[in-house]
Amino acid sequence: MDRSSSCLRTLAIQLSLCFALYVVLHLGHPQKLVRNDNGSPLDLYFISVRGGFRSLQQQTHLLKLMETVAKAYDVKFVVNISELGGEDDPLMQNVTRLSPLLNVPWYTTGGSKHDGLDCFLQQIKLPCGRMLDIVGLNTASLQDTALVGPSSGTRDSLSNWLRRTLKATISSWRIVAGFHPLVACEENEGKSVAKLLNEPLHRMFVKCGVNVYLSQQGCFSYALQDSVAYIGNPGLTEQKSHSDSADERYHARKEMTNGFLLHRLSSLEMVTYFVTSAGEIVNKIVVRQRGREVM
Repeated sequence: MDRSSSCLRTLAIQLSLCFALYVVLHLGHPQKLVRNDNGSPLDLYFISVRGGFRSLQQQTHLLKLMETVAKAYDVKFVVNISELGGEDDPLMQNVTRLSPLLNVPWYTTGGSKHDGLDCFLQQIKLPCGRMLDIVGLNTASLQDTALVGPSSGTRDSLSNWLRRTLKATISSWRIVAGFHPLVACEENEGKSVAKLLNEPLHRMFVKCGVNVYLSQQGCFSYALQDSVAYIGNPGLTEQKSHSDSADERYHARKEMTNGFLLHRLSSLEMVTYFVTSAGEIVNKIVVRQRGREVM
């Protein structure tokens, strides 16, 4: 009897260890990423997420998943794509309940003031003396180019600040973050293609060497226009369309409802992974280093 009980206890312990190993492998690292995915110890990881309204259960689950990924990949900061700004954004308000996520800086669109404008410039040192610029914009002031009066003055002031800021930088990577998408979908000969919503702003991005524009997700998850990659953070709706040509690339979203983006930045490329609420990777975007510095 004693020997039988000992065998049962041994078997139970072995089963428990196997289960624990399964949990570590599948829950401790929910995303299907591997460290040797062309990465190196010098790479920088950061998260971008769309703020705004979600149910308390959705927000709690999302923040806990972000916390797990932040620990696994030593995430250095979070970019919060918000229309409401830092203090009023529901996602930011719930971050205070999860102290581990407070250990990394949060940069929120619409949450900072510079010269009275809703914008910011955050410069982050990269290995080997390189620099990353994160520029945040209140894109609501840039939407309608036909505006006149005070609103037009705010738009012009913000555009001038952005132009001066981008021209002055000597950074290796330039990422602009705003709430509104700057690329929409347009039907052309039965196909859905990406259409720029703000040609003057796009030309400024190209001229000043902007690599990536991050925003909320409209009808796309990724569109490459000239040398600028437009990447959308997932929302709570779904739309299906797809097109691909020599001059533009476009990927439609697929039920990306409550996840976030994990970015791996190296000297040569930025790799973006979409992490779903189930902790799975369903998309991968690679942006090569471009702009004024050619590699």
